Amino acid sequence: MFIPKKQKYKKQQKGKSFRKIVSTCYSLNYGQVGLKVIDSARFHSKQIASLYANLKKKMKKKGKVLMTVFPHTPVTKKPVEVRMGKGKGNVAFWVSKVKAGTIICEISTFKIKAAIRALRIIKFKLSVKTKIILSSK
Repeated sequence: MFIPKKQKYKKQQKGKSFRKIVSTCYSLNYGQVGLKVIDSARFHSKQIASLYANLKKKMKKKGKVLMTVFPHTPVTKKPVEVRMGKGKGNVAFWVSKVKAGTIICEISTFKIKAAIRALRIIKFKLSVKTKIILSSK
Protein backbone atom coordinates (compact mmCIF):
# COMPACT_ATOMS: atom_id res chain seq x y z
CA MET A 1 0.00 0.00 0.00
CA PHE A 2 1.27 3.47 -0.88
CA ILE A 3 1.44 6.05 1.94
CA PRO A 4 3.69 9.10 2.34
CA LYS A 5 6.72 8.79 4.61
CA LYS A 6 6.38 12.29 6.04
CA GLN A 7 3.70 14.94 6.03
CA LYS A 8 3.66 18.44 7.45
CA TYR A 9 0.20 18.11 8.98
CA LYS A 10 -1.44 14.90 10.15
CA LYS A 11 -4.98 15.77 9.01
CA GLN A 12 -6.27 17.78 6.08
CA GLN A 13 -9.52 19.50 5.12
CA LYS A 14 -11.65 17.98 2.38
CA GLY A 15 -11.35 20.80 -0.17
CA LYS A 16 -13.56 21.64 -3.13
CA SER A 17 -14.67 19.24 -5.84
CA PHE A 18 -13.13 19.78 -9.25
CA ARG A 19 -15.75 18.43 -11.63
CA LYS A 20 -15.27 20.86 -14.53
CA ILE A 21 -11.52 21.50 -14.26
CA VAL A 22 -9.38 19.72 -16.85
CA SER A 23 -5.86 18.74 -15.89
CA THR A 24 -2.73 20.04 -17.59
CA CYS A 25 -1.02 16.60 -17.49
CA TYR A 26 -2.64 15.44 -20.70
CA SER A 27 0.32 14.27 -22.80
CA LEU A 28 2.70 11.34 -22.41
CA ASN A 29 6.14 12.30 -21.10
CA TYR A 30 7.98 9.03 -20.43
CA GLY A 31 6.27 6.12 -22.19
CA GLN A 32 4.66 5.14 -25.46
CA VAL A 33 1.29 4.02 -24.00
CA GLY A 34 -0.71 5.56 -21.15
CA LEU A 35 -4.01 5.44 -19.29
CA LYS A 36 -5.94 8.73 -19.18
CA VAL A 37 -8.79 9.49 -16.75
CA ILE A 38 -11.88 11.00 -18.38
CA ASP A 39 -13.77 11.95 -15.18
CA SER A 40 -12.30 13.46 -12.02
CA ALA A 41 -12.14 11.09 -9.05
CA ARG A 42 -10.35 10.06 -5.87
CA PHE A 43 -8.13 6.96 -6.01
CA HIS A 44 -7.48 5.05 -2.78
CA SER A 45 -3.94 3.96 -2.06
CA LYS A 46 -5.11 0.33 -2.29
CA GLN A 47 -6.47 0.95 -5.80
CA ILE A 48 -3.19 2.51 -6.92
CA ALA A 49 -1.16 -0.33 -5.38
CA SER A 50 -3.28 -3.01 -7.04
CA LEU A 51 -3.13 -1.15 -10.36
CA TYR A 52 0.68 -1.02 -10.18
CA ALA A 53 1.02 -4.66 -9.09
CA ASN A 54 -1.27 -5.91 -11.85
CA LEU A 55 0.51 -3.85 -14.50
CA LYS A 56 3.89 -5.19 -13.38
CA LYS A 57 2.49 -8.73 -13.42
CA LYS A 58 1.03 -8.37 -16.93
CA MET A 59 4.05 -6.61 -18.45
CA LYS A 60 6.72 -8.75 -16.73
CA LYS A 61 10.01 -7.72 -18.36
CA LYS A 62 8.47 -6.47 -21.60
CA GLY A 63 8.38 -2.85 -20.47
CA LYS A 64 8.79 -0.31 -17.70
CA VAL A 65 5.74 0.93 -15.76
CA LEU A 66 5.57 4.48 -14.35
CA MET A 67 2.79 5.64 -12.03
CA THR A 68 2.17 9.39 -12.18
CA VAL A 69 -0.26 9.56 -9.23
CA PHE A 70 0.53 9.14 -5.54
CA PRO A 71 -1.88 9.32 -2.56
CA HIS A 72 -0.91 12.46 -0.63
CA THR A 73 -4.29 13.34 0.88
CA PRO A 74 -5.34 11.77 4.22
CA VAL A 75 -9.02 10.97 4.80
CA THR A 76 -10.25 10.78 8.38
CA LYS A 77 -13.13 8.79 9.86
CA LYS A 78 -14.63 8.64 13.31
CA PRO A 79 -15.42 5.21 14.78
CA VAL A 80 -18.92 3.75 14.44
CA GLU A 81 -21.50 4.78 17.08
CA VAL A 82 -19.49 7.72 18.45
CA ARG A 83 -21.36 10.85 19.48
CA MET A 84 -20.97 14.20 17.75
CA GLY A 85 -18.13 16.49 18.72
CA LYS A 86 -14.84 15.57 20.45
CA GLY A 87 -12.71 16.61 17.46
CA LYS A 88 -11.80 15.12 14.14
CA GLY A 89 -11.34 11.37 13.68
CA ASN A 90 -8.14 9.46 12.96
CA VAL A 91 -6.68 8.99 9.49
CA ALA A 92 -8.47 6.02 7.90
CA PHE A 93 -6.88 5.90 4.44
CA TRP A 94 -4.96 7.94 1.87
CA VAL A 95 -6.28 9.15 -1.49
CA SER A 96 -5.04 10.83 -4.61
CA LYS A 97 -7.28 13.51 -6.12
CA VAL A 98 -7.18 13.13 -9.90
CA LYS A 99 -8.59 15.74 -12.26
CA ALA A 100 -10.24 14.91 -15.57
CA GLY A 101 -7.69 14.43 -18.34
CA THR A 102 -4.81 13.31 -16.09
CA ILE A 103 -2.61 10.42 -17.20
CA ILE A 104 -2.33 8.04 -14.24
CA CYS A 105 0.20 5.55 -15.62
CA GLU A 106 2.62 5.27 -18.52
CA ILE A 107 4.32 2.23 -20.02
CA SER A 108 7.63 2.48 -21.84
CA THR A 109 7.99 -0.54 -24.14
CA PHE A 110 8.67 -1.74 -27.66
CA LYS A 111 5.82 -4.28 -27.51
CA ILE A 112 2.92 -1.84 -27.73
CA LYS A 113 0.27 -4.52 -28.28
CA ALA A 114 1.18 -6.18 -24.97
CA ALA A 115 0.97 -2.82 -23.18
CA ILE A 116 -2.45 -2.07 -24.68
CA ARG A 117 -3.67 -5.53 -23.66
CA ALA A 118 -2.45 -4.97 -20.09
CA LEU A 119 -4.08 -1.54 -19.84
CA ARG A 120 -7.35 -2.88 -21.25
CA ILE A 121 -7.48 -5.43 -18.40
CA ILE A 122 -6.57 -2.74 -15.82
CA LYS A 123 -9.36 -0.39 -17.01
CA PHE A 124 -12.01 -2.64 -15.47
CA LYS A 125 -10.42 -2.50 -12.01
CA LEU A 126 -10.86 1.27 -11.72
CA SER A 127 -14.02 3.06 -10.60
CA VAL A 128 -13.76 5.83 -13.19
CA LYS A 129 -13.93 6.08 -16.98
CA THR A 130 -10.52 5.83 -18.62
CA LYS A 131 -9.03 5.90 -22.09
CA ILE A 132 -5.87 4.28 -23.51
CA ILE A 133 -3.68 6.77 -25.36
CA LEU A 134 -0.62 6.30 -27.58
CA SER A 135 2.28 8.70 -28.05
CA SER A 136 2.56 10.56 -31.33
CA LYS A 137 6.36 10.13 -31.50
